[in-house]
Amino acid sequence: MRYYLLSLGCCKNTVDSEGMSRLLQQAGYAPTEHPTAAEVLIVNTCGFIDVAKKESFGALRELAETKGREQLLIAAGCLSQRYGRQLLKEVAGLDGIIGTRRWMEITALVEKLSSDDDRPLVMIGDPPAPPLPPPQLGGERGGVPRSVVQGASAYLKIADGCSAACSFCAIPTIKGPAHSRPLEPIVEDARQLVAQGAKEIILIAQDTTAYGRDRGQRDALPRLIEAILQAVPELPWLRLMYAYPQHITPRLIEVMAQHHQVCHYLDLPLQHAHPDTLRRMNRPHDMNKVRRLISELRGAMPDLALRTSFIVGYPGETEEEFEALLDFAEEIAFDRVGVFTYSREEGTRAADLTGQVPDQVKEERYQRLMELQQGISLARNQQMIRRTLDVLIEGSGDGLSVGRSYRDAPEIDGLVIIKEELPLREMVPVLITGAMEYDLIGVRALC
Repeated sequence: MRYYLLSLGCCKNTVDSEGMSRLLQQAGYAPTEHPTAAEVLIVNTCGFIDVAKKESFGALRELAETKGREQLLIAAGCLSQRYGRQLLKEVAGLDGIIGTRRWMEITALVEKLSSDDDRPLVMIGDPPAPPLPPPQLGGERGGVPRSVVQGASAYLKIADGCSAACSFCAIPTIKGPAHSRPLEPIVEDARQLVAQGAKEIILIAQDTTAYGRDRGQRDALPRLIEAILQAVPELPWLRLMYAYPQHITPRLIEVMAQHHQVCHYLDLPLQHAHPDTLRRMNRPHDMNKVRRLISELRGAMPDLALRTSFIVGYPGETEEEFEALLDFAEEIAFDRVGVFTYSREEGTRAADLTGQVPDQVKEERYQRLMELQQGISLARNQQMIRRTLDVLIEGSGDGLSVGRSYRDAPEIDGLVIIKEELPLREMVPVLITGAMEYDLIGVRALC
C-alpha cells in the first residue's frame, strides 16, 4: 500500500511528518509524491494562525474533492488536535483524524481504516495506556523518530508542547504542556544524523531554552549541547532556535561562546517592546532586562546574529505603543526580524480582549515595521562585506551557487549567492563582496 503525506507549517511539524513516514515505511507502506498513486492520503496540518488554518483546510478540501472511492484521507497535526470532530463538518470525505499527541499511532489508524468500515475514526487527546510498544532509548515511546534531514541540515526535536501562558497563543492547547526528551536519545539521534551526512543540526522545540524544566532541571540545555558536541565533535554547526529571553542563562551564553561548532545565532522571539502590550500578552515585560541580556549576548559573541519576531496590531496596541516597538527595533538593530499581524485565535484569552485593532491599521503598521527593518538588515549585511564566511552550499547551476552562512537558518533567513558552481552539501569559505537587504553576494575565498 502506498501513502501520500503533505506536511504543512513549521519545522516541528516537518519532524513529526518524518516520524509518521518512517513508521509507515517500517510497517511496509511505500511513499509516493503523487496523490493519485496513493491508497492513503495524509495531511499534517498547521492550526497556529488564521493564514495557516486556511492553507490546511484548503489542502484537505482539495484532496477530499479529488480522492477516489478506495482512497483514505487522514487529517493529522495541529488542526486535527485543535478542532477534533469539528473537522468532519468542515471537510466532507475525511476518513480519519489523528492529533499531535498521537501521531506515533499513524500505522494503527491506517490499519484500522483499511480493515474496518466504521469510519471516520478519530484519535486525539492523550493516548490510552498502554497503546504503544515498551519504552526504548531512555524512556521514549518505542524509539519513535524525532529528527529529519533536509539536504545537509537536520532538525532535531528536543521537546514537545509548551507550558507558557501567552495570551495570544493556542499552542499549549494544541500540543499540551512542555515535555522534554531524555538527554541520551537526543544525543543518539545526533550521532545518527551526522553518520547520515548532516553538516548542521538544528535543535528545535516550542522553547528550546525551557528544555529540562519539566523534569526539574533548571539549566539543562547547556549540558545537552556539550553532550552532543562531545558525541559528534566533527559536526560543523549546531544551531539553536526559539530561545525565550527569560530562560537564557549565563551558563548557556558561556557554552555558546566557548564552542566554535555552536552557531553564533539566536532566534529570540520577543513579540513586542512596549511593557503594556507585553503585559496584555502575558509575556516578560521588563525591557531593561531584555536590553541587558542582548548586551551580554553580544559582549560574549560580538559576531552574534540575532533574529526576533514581533506581533503588530495586538488588541489595545496604541500608536504610542507601536512607536515604542519601532524605536526598540531601531535601537537594537536585529539582523533578522519576522513581523506578523495579530491573528485572533478562538480559545485564547486575547480573543476576548477589548480594543481589537482594525485590519487596515494592522497592515499599515506591518508595512512600517518591515520598511524600517529592511534598512537595518541591509546595514547589518553591509558589515559583512570583505569578511570571509563559511557557507553551506545548498544549490548550484547556471554558473552560480547558493548557500547559507551561520547567520542564516534554513527557510526563514537569507542566502549567500556565489558566482561559481560549487559542490552541494560542502562547507566553502566565501569572501563577501556585496550585500542586499536579505542576501549576500560573494566569491570563493582563495586559501
